[in-house]
This record gives sequence, structure tokens and C-alpha cells, in this order.
Amino acid sequence: MGDTRRVVDGERRSTARPLRPAAPPDDGTPPIPRQRRERDALPPKPPADPARDAGAADAESGAKPQPEPGAKPDGESGASGPQQTDSGAEAKAEVAAGGGRRRRMPFAHAVRTRPRQLAVGAARATRAWSRQPGGRTTLPALFLLALVAAAATAGAVVVPAAVGRPETVAEATPSQSVPQTAAAPATPPLPELTGMPGTAAPTGTPLPGATTTPVLPAGRPADSLAGWAQRVSAITGVPVVALQAYAYAELVLAQTNRACQLSWTTLAAIGYVESRHGAANGATLQADGRALPEIKGQPLDGQGGRSRILDTDQGALDDDRVHDRALGPMQFIPTTWQEIGADADGDGVKNPHDIDDAALAAGLYLCKGGRNMTIPGDWWGAILSYNDVRRYAQAVFDKADEYGRLSRNVR
Repeated sequence: MGDTRRVVDGERRSTARPLRPAAPPDDGTPPIPRQRRERDALPPKPPADPARDAGAADAESGAKPQPEPGAKPDGESGASGPQQTDSGAEAKAEVAAGGGRRRRMPFAHAVRTRPRQLAVGAARATRAWSRQPGGRTTLPALFLLALVAAAATAGAVVVPAAVGRPETVAEATPSQSVPQTAAAPATPPLPELTGMPGTAAPTGTPLPGATTTPVLPAGRPADSLAGWAQRVSAITGVPVVALQAYAYAELVLAQTNRACQLSWTTLAAIGYVESRHGAANGATLQADGRALPEIKGQPLDGQGGRSRILDTDQGALDDDRVHDRALGPMQFIPTTWQEIGADADGDGVKNPHDIDDAALAAGLYLCKGGRNMTIPGDWWGAILSYNDVRRYAQAVFDKADEYGRLSRNVR
């Protein structure tokens, strides 16, 4: 038995292949079979043959020396029996400790897994989890979250590319960034104006409200532009009285607010869109510039697309104590007129129904805030501040551009 133990365990395990278990002990006890794992590729060991084991035991005992006379046999000896049993137990423990045939399996080979196997395993685990109560609740929520994220990503990429950048008001204009303007009336020329209406001018035709009038023309100051207005009226169809008021307002602003550079064509376009140059509601422009009967818009009660503005003047200007109404050829509301109203004809009254006063007040309003009416952004901003409706501003642009093109060469 000592030789058998040396054969099994005496070799280097890292280099020598393990041997089969030692032969069964002499008492005929069969070896303890080791339970083979599933990974072992070898076929199962056949069961032990008792007859063959018995023959092998007899052959081995026959080779041993005969006991001396008078000695008891091994099975009957009280001293040798326990020793024989200890040897058999030792062999059994050795076989059990060895575990039968051993195989080396490198660690790297044991944990190596193909990507396809990983994917299949993950899919099976996910399906098994989805069948559980927690998975039935969580999986639809995750799926919905993924759909929302995909829709948001597609919207952030596709929608801006399809819609494009919003078009600003200035970019939506026609080919001309500002309306075509005509030359300022130069026949007869007005004197150099040095102040706002209501201040004295040194010589020539005074500003409205001047205290000294060395050369005061007959009628209103704008009458000095009658010759130019008649020529332009023949081309554009704008009434002469209205043209005089628009052109006179341009000349006054050219002296009092040079940075604004407002053209009479813009004022004429506003007058056309607002009241057809003082002809709305059956009114007619008089020679002194007043529109009779007075033009009063519908009540600003919030109906029919109109703004809702409660009365602000106790009906003093619009005869309405409930709501405000737009007034005169340029359609000022009472609060704006009280702020910006002007006296352009020098009669001492700021009258919103007088086209001279209304045209100059409209020019003052458009030039507020340091606007330069030759800059597209300032021009459109001024018109939209007058009436914040895109179609209204476009209509003013179209008409101002038409007047400018028609009267470009008139002097």
C-alpha cells in the first residue's frame, strides 16, 4: 500500500497527469466511486467486477510469503486484524481525498464567453424579469420613456430643419428695405427752421405758433407748397390739401429732428390706410385742412378684433364716456393725442381733426426714441408702434413705396 500512495501522489501535479486510483485493498472492499461532473468529457467508469477483484486479491496473497508454523492466519490474529483494517481505511480515505480522476481546467478558458452567448443570456434574463410582477410594471414605463426620448431627439433635429428660423418683420419686407422716397418739396423753399412748433423763426415763413411773422403767407403755412402739391397730386391721386400737410411736416422735422429723416411718403401712406386722406365716413378735407364731418372711429370695446380701451378723456374729444375712439384723418386715440398733439397751422388749437396738426403729430410720434426712418428696423418698428398689426404695416409699406416711385422725379 505504501507503493500505491507514492505512485498516486508522489509526482508533480503541475506536470504529471494524475493516475487512476490505487487497486482495492486486500479485504475486497471496492473503491468508492467519485461522482463525475457534467463538464467531464470521459465516459462513466464501468462498475467494478467482484470476481475480477477477488482473483486479483488471491493472486496477490499467493505471492506473499507463507506464515510461520503455529502462527494464526491474518484474519484470526487479533494483532494483525486491526492493522489490516487501518490500512484499508487509509486507502479508502486516500481514494476519497483524491476524488478519482482529476482534470486541469485553465481559469481563462473557464470564464471565456462569446458575445452572442452574452446577448442571448441577457435576453433570457430580461424576458424572465418581465414576467415577474415588478417587471410587468417597470418594463412598459421604460419602453414609454424610450419612445419619448426618441421623439424629443427627432423633434430637436428634424423640426428646426423643416421649419427653419422664424422670419423677422424686417426680413419679411419686399425687395426694398424701406419704402421708396421722393425728393422733398423744394418749390418754394421754406426758410431755415430753428425750433419746434410754437417758437419764433428768424425770417421767412414762420413755424406754427410763431410770435413774429415777417413774411406770413396767406392762409396756413403749408399753402406755400401748393405748386409742388398740385404736380404730385396729378401723379399720385393724393388730395392737394393732404399733400401740403404731409410735406410741411417733413420739412419741419428735417429742421427739428434731422436724425429721423422721415419722408412725406410714409405720412401719406398712413393717411391713406387710416382714412383715405380724410375721406372716411363721408368726410371731406376743407381748404383749411379740417375734415368735416369729424372722423371718429368705432368704440374700442374689444369687439370685432378691436382693442378694448375704456374712456380716458371723459368724452371731451370723442364724445364717448364709455370707451375711447380713434380720431381724425390720422386716427389718434385720445391718450396719444394728449401726449403728442401739435399745432401745425398756427391757429392756436391742437385739433386731431385738422390734417395739418395730425400729420405733424404723426411725424413726431414716429420719430420718438431716436429712430432713423431710413433704417429698416427703425422704420418697421415705428409703423408697428403706430398700429401693432402686421397687415397694417405691410399696407403702409406698399402705399409709401408706390408714392415714392410715382413722385421720384417731381420737383
